[in-house]
Amino acid sequence: MNLLAFDTSTDTLSIAVQRGEAVWQHTGPGGAQASASLIPAIQRLLAEAALGFDTLDAIVFGRGPGSFTGLRTACAVAQGLAFGARKGQGVPVLPVDTLLAVAEEARHQHGCTQVLAVLDARMNEVYSARCQWQAVTQSWQADADFGLCAPEALVLPAAGPDGEAADARPWTVAGNAQGPYGERLLPGAHHAQVLPTAAALLRLAPALLAAGQAVPASEALPRYIRDKVAQTTAEREALRAQTPATATPQSTP
Repeated sequence: MNLLAFDTSTDTLSIAVQRGEAVWQHTGPGGAQASASLIPAIQRLLAEAALGFDTLDAIVFGRGPGSFTGLRTACAVAQGLAFGARKGQGVPVLPVDTLLAVAEEARHQHGCTQVLAVLDARMNEVYSARCQWQAVTQSWQADADFGLCAPEALVLPAAGPDGEAADARPWTVAGNAQGPYGERLLPGAHHAQVLPTAAALLRLAPALLAAGQAVPASEALPRYIRDKVAQTTAEREALRAQTPATATPQSTP
């Protein structure tokens, strides 16, 4: 199968192309740069793989949660490329949850099979989802509803009477949130620093495609967890009023 995958949900841009069993990858700066660099990088990687938009079977992208700007970029590019592929006949798109891609990357790099996937949501909050690897189906089972909370409010799944997880496998906290939040994020847990990579999206794709998760290009939509990223003037003033004033040091003449 010929697949193009990309993720722009974090500050790292990740692209991967699969032709049969072979995979080509590209990683670069994300964030605000992704909107300008994504399509040229895709074109270069497709050329390296000797593929074109008319030879793709599907386009896979990280749908979120993550950076609002990054998710809109991914959806817009996925839609445009999918509509125009195969000489205008189009190809399906496969939206994949970024927290699921975090869990898959943790499994690929560290062998984790029970993952609390966590991504920095900024504004002193994190996105989270519990993900468990199903060996029989070779797929992940994850929370239907993703969490959004302060890092110190996050808890590991309930433990059994022996102090371990209920099925006796340890949970790993995986993602990019430990760096910015440090000891505020489950200090006693085992952590793995991973990102939702395009290669992880490709590894997830076969099971998701088999389950009928591909959609028409028009349905390449982001998954937002937080519905508000800006504060009104009144909200900012109220926040300042709640913050203890800090005395300004006086200069000595």
